Amino acid sequence: MLFNSYDFILKFLPVVLVVCFALGHAGRSRIALAWLVAASLFFYGWWNPPYLVLIVASILFNWVVGRGLSAAERHRRVLLGVGIACNLALLGYFKYAAFFVQNASGLIGMPLELRHIELPLAISFFTFQQIAYLVDAYRSAAGERDLLRYGFFVAFFPQLIAGPIVHHSEVLPQTAVPGAFRFRHEHVAVGSTMFVIGLAKKVLIADSLSRVAVPVFDTAARGAPLSFAEVWVGVLAYAFQIYFDFSGYSDMAVGLGRLVGIRLPVNFNSPYKAVTAVEFWRRWHMTLSRFLRDYLYIPLGGSRHGTARRYVNLMVTMLLGGLWHGAGWPFVLWGGLHGLYLVVNHAWRLVVDRLGLTFTGSRWWRLGVARPLTFLAVLLGWVLFRAADLRVAGSMFGTMIGRDGFGTVLRPPFGGEHATQTVLWLVALFAVVWGLPNSQELLSRHNPVFEPVPDSKHWLRWGPNGTWAVIIAAVGLACLLHMDQISEFLYFQF
Repeated sequence: MLFNSYDFILKFLPVVLVVCFALGHAGRSRIALAWLVAASLFFYGWWNPPYLVLIVASILFNWVVGRGLSAAERHRRVLLGVGIACNLALLGYFKYAAFFVQNASGLIGMPLELRHIELPLAISFFTFQQIAYLVDAYRSAAGERDLLRYGFFVAFFPQLIAGPIVHHSEVLPQTAVPGAFRFRHEHVAVGSTMFVIGLAKKVLIADSLSRVAVPVFDTAARGAPLSFAEVWVGVLAYAFQIYFDFSGYSDMAVGLGRLVGIRLPVNFNSPYKAVTAVEFWRRWHMTLSRFLRDYLYIPLGGSRHGTARRYVNLMVTMLLGGLWHGAGWPFVLWGGLHGLYLVVNHAWRLVVDRLGLTFTGSRWWRLGVARPLTFLAVLLGWVLFRAADLRVAGSMFGTMIGRDGFGTVLRPPFGGEHATQTVLWLVALFAVVWGLPNSQELLSRHNPVFEPVPDSKHWLRWGPNGTWAVIIAAVGLACLLHMDQISEFLYFQF
């Protein structure tokens, strides 16, 4: 069941909200919590009922291990190791077994076969979330004794499938506040606005961009020729497609959580406004970046053991971050490329500091040089991220640098008679992502996410009034009318 489907919007969500609010209003907050857990498991099982057993077993296992870590006085490190190993083994079997078997087959020169393994939805997200919980329990920062509350922390449907990857300390205290899960006008107004904004990003923008991006990458995968302009338009279309697709999901997740009074952490904060690679990863999939920093980069040593070791730690972290996104060499190299970006970024800072130079206060440098250069670096990375394999990525890179000439033709379905509209659409999207406030800034007066949001000074700010109600209702109706070809969110495959 997808957030951008009629089943979810017109059936599942209204039933969940009505029952939740009725129970909350009656003072039955614990029963309301149980209802949300049951609804979340139903939501997960809708996709593939047999894998419901998998997530329930994972929840039970990690809850038991977490309690053991909180209570044990001896062998806690061993118990933590067993817990993490079991989680990684589960993830490794379903997500990486075929990848490793395929590469082992190539190395030994002997065909190895492995039956097809269907990837369980959201396994990367709920696995990482629970690994973080176990580490926190080991550090005596966690240890939830209530199985129902722990189940809610893991399975809460707004963030279950594609994040954000939440900490127990962010979500669980909100379930225990007085009057939890009651209907509140502000929660419903803010939550529904965030949801509709996210839905519009997905349905009206991301899905329309896929009609340009997908044919370009599919044509490249077939080995058919593409012009210089076609590849650039296709890559730009994909860059904006994944931006609005993931941004849309993140907004919808935040909005759904806020509807029932749960503020989720921000996971997407205008990453194309970044002026460095470091800033990009502070803005893109922010909770994954936080996880990789806190539970991988820092334990590896972070920046505590000298410059060279810091760079190695960055590369290892980003290579594994790339592998987390997908079991394939393009993903690994994509992670490695971003690791290289981070190393260069930190080395540049070191050189600039030693020379006593400063660019941070220069607006022309930040907006005229640093931001476009950072965007170009990210754009090149998206080729690796989206290409079917390294051969396709290499071919597209060659065309992008003019190896096959600088042809400007845009044939159908890449442009054709609508080529001008396609180019103007992409230019307009630059203005949107660089010039307009993001969703949490738009609603900054009502703090839609877990973290405090500084009050946006932009002229475009949402308020609970009739004008905005009409605008959001019109956008929501437009989305419903355009949901004729429902597509999955891109991050569902990870």
